[in-house]
This record gives sequence, structure tokens and C-alpha cells, in this order.
Amino acid sequence: MATFDAKAWTYTTGYPSGLAMTTIQAPRANMIKGLGTTPHMLVKLKACALNPVDIQMMNLMGGYISGLAKAKGCVCDFSGTIIAGGRTGFIQHDEVFGMTLKPFDEAGGALAEMAQFNMANAVVAKKPKEWTFEQAAAIPLVWLTARTCIENVAHHVDESTSKRVAILGGSSATGMYTILLAKRRGWKVITTSSSRNKDFVLSTLKADEHVDYTTQPVRASVQKFAPVAVIDCVGGTECIGLPSSQRYITIVGDKTGRSSMGGPYTYYNFLSYHAPLQWIRWARGYMGYGESYDVVVLEMRREWLEEAKDTLTPDEIFIDSTFGFEQAKEAFARLATGRARGKVVVRIDC
Repeated sequence: MATFDAKAWTYTTGYPSGLAMTTIQAPRANMIKGLGTTPHMLVKLKACALNPVDIQMMNLMGGYISGLAKAKGCVCDFSGTIIAGGRTGFIQHDEVFGMTLKPFDEAGGALAEMAQFNMANAVVAKKPKEWTFEQAAAIPLVWLTARTCIENVAHHVDESTSKRVAILGGSSATGMYTILLAKRRGWKVITTSSSRNKDFVLSTLKADEHVDYTTQPVRASVQKFAPVAVIDCVGGTECIGLPSSQRYITIVGDKTGRSSMGGPYTYYNFLSYHAPLQWIRWARGYMGYGESYDVVVLEMRREWLEEAKDTLTPDEIFIDSTFGFEQAKEAFARLATGRARGKVVVRIDC
């Protein structure tokens, strides 16, 4: 296949030592149409947004394997313009945003000047004109995760008289949009964060009650609110099994560290004592003994990504900080602090 050189950030070992700017071989536009049976697209990237899973994937793929034979691309969320749409339904110059579940190919990560995306592993929509490329890149993963969380508890909350839900980690990137979605459905929300973010979650996101996890007893405070369901965006076990709760879902699992994989992967991480405990909780709920429990992962639904365009105003897209392409390491360092309010975005000027 004919290729050309493009700059990209790739890794061969775990974060942060393995992350480096390199030159990749990107396919030429005239080669995209004929790629296999699955549609592909070639995108000139304008911005990408970092997520903890990007660091976790570097550690999983590059850290546990003693050095990769071939460099891997990184970062899932992106925005940009179509160079070649292949058979995807998009055409040249369309402005798009989306995410890929598998940025592992050298030319498939979003932290690059160009990327080729396999639509079997990606979800993409046209970018609203009123959103900047930076704003568009900040949305896909966290929005789809929040939307999945809401869908997983909706039956229990909507059928209740109180319509109360607890969202743990309300100032996290996913927690923010989970609160926004819950409030749009008319639910009552209690959320947790540090005192630094109290005004943000109450005034901006319109949560009904707040618990400062650094100074207040979280379980007792949330239990007093009597939620019908709990959505956990941060990990841990503090609010599992509340008397009022019929449904508990988590996007993290029991783990609380930021460097290792969360989500359904934690069911199978038998090096951790958490895995059998999670299976026991799931089985008890499945058989009707206590609250229904599960660890969930986002659903890659294009209609949900389209829904974001009709739901979110530019003022409701929360960006913590923006870095230049050459500053990718600084951007990851900001993300790794765990103190970002909103998304850490990298602007790609190419």
C-alpha cells in the first residue's frame, strides 16, 4: 500500500517512559476505498481528548509485555476533517468527531496528524458547526459512558416514586454528563466530590445534594438520601448494598488506582482479590438476592453520539485545559494528577 509520513505519538512500553513522538506510515487517500470488507476512513485530525483508559492501555499493552515489537498508537477521542471516507457515508472535507475502541495500530491512534479508523471499532458523527474541534473531541467517550450508565439504571429510577439516584464522582469527566442526563430526565441527584468542586456540581450541573468525600461520611450521607440506584464513576465499595438501592452499576469496579484497567476487565483480573467479590455481587443480584450489580462499559451507539449534538450546548462541554501537539507529555501529566475538571485536550495543528 502506498503511504506517506505523518507525525504521531506512540508507545512501545508503559506510561510514561514509552510515550514518544515518532513518524508513522499513513495510507494515502486513494487507498482507503478498497480496504477489505469493513469500511475505513482517513481523517486529518484537529484535536483529541485524553482519558485515563489511554494511560491504562499503555500500561496494559506496553507495560505487562516486556516491550512491544512494533510501536502502537494511542488516544481514543478525536475530531477532524475527512480526507477519504471510503464506504462510511462520509465524504472529503466533512468535519467529524468520534472515538475508536482500538487505537493500537501505528496509524490508528488519535494523537497523530493523520489516522485511519476501522469502522468496525469506531463510532463517528458529523461535528456541529457551533462546536469547536476541541469541544467535539472532548465528548465521545465520556458522553457514551454517561449515556450507558443512565440506560442501565433508567428502569429502576423511572419506575420509582422518589426518582433518586446517587452519582459517585460527580466532578469526574463521566460524572458531569451523567448528572446532566439524570437532571434532564427529572431525577433527583446526590453526588460526591471534594469541596473544591462543590459549587460546580450544585450550581453548574444542578445536582440536588452534595457530599464532600474528604470530610463527610460518604455512605451515611448517601444512605440518608435513599437513592433507588447508584452510579459509581470513581471505584471503591463504600456505597454498595445501601438499603434503598435496587441497582448498582460501576464503570470502574472495586479498584481505586488510576493506572490499571477498570470496567468489565476487573471481573477477570484474578490477580486481584476484588474479582471474586464482584462476581459474587453480580450473582446475588442476578438471582434476586439484594441489589442488581454490574460493571459496565460504554455502548458504541452512533445514535447516542448524534443525541449529544442535540442535547449539549457549547457551554455544557467542560474542558479543563488545552495543550499543543508538541506538549502531549504535559497533557498526560495533567490528566494523571486526577485533578482535572473536565477533559484534557490536545490541539493538533497540521
